[in-house]
Amino acid sequence: MNKIAVLGAGMVGKAMAVDLSRKHDVTAVDLDEESLKYLSSNFNIKVQSLNLMDEEAIKKLVAGFDLVISAVPGFMGYDLVRAVIEAKKNVVDISFMPEDFMDLNALAAQNGVTAITDCGVAPGMPNLIAGYWNEIMEIESLEYVVGGLPRVKVYPFYYKAPFSPIDVVEEYTRPARFIEKGQSMTKPAMSEPELMFFEKVGTLEAFFTDGLRSLLKNLPHIPNMKEKTLRYPGHIHLIQALQTAGFFDKNPITINNTAIRPIDFTSKVLINDWKLNPNEEEFTVMRVALTGKIEGKRKTVQYDLYDEYDKQARLTSMARTTGFTATAHAELIMQGRFTGKGVFPPELVGMDEDCFNYVMEYLKERNINYVVTEK
Repeated sequence: MNKIAVLGAGMVGKAMAVDLSRKHDVTAVDLDEESLKYLSSNFNIKVQSLNLMDEEAIKKLVAGFDLVISAVPGFMGYDLVRAVIEAKKNVVDISFMPEDFMDLNALAAQNGVTAITDCGVAPGMPNLIAGYWNEIMEIESLEYVVGGLPRVKVYPFYYKAPFSPIDVVEEYTRPARFIEKGQSMTKPAMSEPELMFFEKVGTLEAFFTDGLRSLLKNLPHIPNMKEKTLRYPGHIHLIQALQTAGFFDKNPITINNTAIRPIDFTSKVLINDWKLNPNEEEFTVMRVALTGKIEGKRKTVQYDLYDEYDKQARLTSMARTTGFTATAHAELIMQGRFTGKGVFPPELVGMDEDCFNYVMEYLKERNINYVVTEK
């Protein structure tokens, strides 16, 4: 049994704490007393109230743990992971930080730390899959689309977020990087929308976001790579209107002698509209497609995921698919299956066949099933 600290007790953080508590001594850490009380009252989970932006307090806290899970919003991720690395503790992170986490690689290696970053459903699983097939196939194209959506569409946004709205807004505003015919390209987020049909879901709209991230550096030999986010048709047009009107600006404006950033105001408003109601049904849909050659023969591989809200466990699909991907990687570290020292996004983990198979089986045991089609 290992001692694990889960830093962040939001929807995904809670799912991870519950999953890990089946086998390990888990402490959930947050300032949200309601979330902490839920975990301590219903599960064998210890809790601690702490400001997760206090780096010195974090270092003192994690000193007594074997492994740390970082489940904080993206804007907090880099500093938190750095603090944990400086405390010489292994860490698995799902924060979707805007900074380049590979800047922490030398520090992690120097401190003998294993840090696995971007370890959610996406980025995360497409990276793991790409890393695995990179060892088998000469990949010529990697494309994936992904989205988490409510079962019932509610006007005006037709969307609910299982995590901080400011992270979703960040996804809509970061320029999208991709590779086309061997050339690095950049386009505005939300550009090049296209309609796609999925069984059990219907027609969704796909548009560019910056989801490739570390794949661009770690698998640069793949000549074609792109990623798109999925939403119900109509959602993105409303988001583009808000962006054009200035609601996502980060420069403060003054209202009644009070300075406020428009993006902070927008996130505060959206957190209510986008918050999933208790027991509200939602789903996650993802498709990862790779094409290339094996010993000169054409090969196409496709992974399809469709996952729904777990009524029995009362866990959202996005919390399950994101959180359990991270806890699977945490087990890789704790079981000594992955022992590299430094910062490793999942594509580097997936290059190890044993690690790849372990994660896929771990998810299958939790009824998260990737349907694989090979041609």
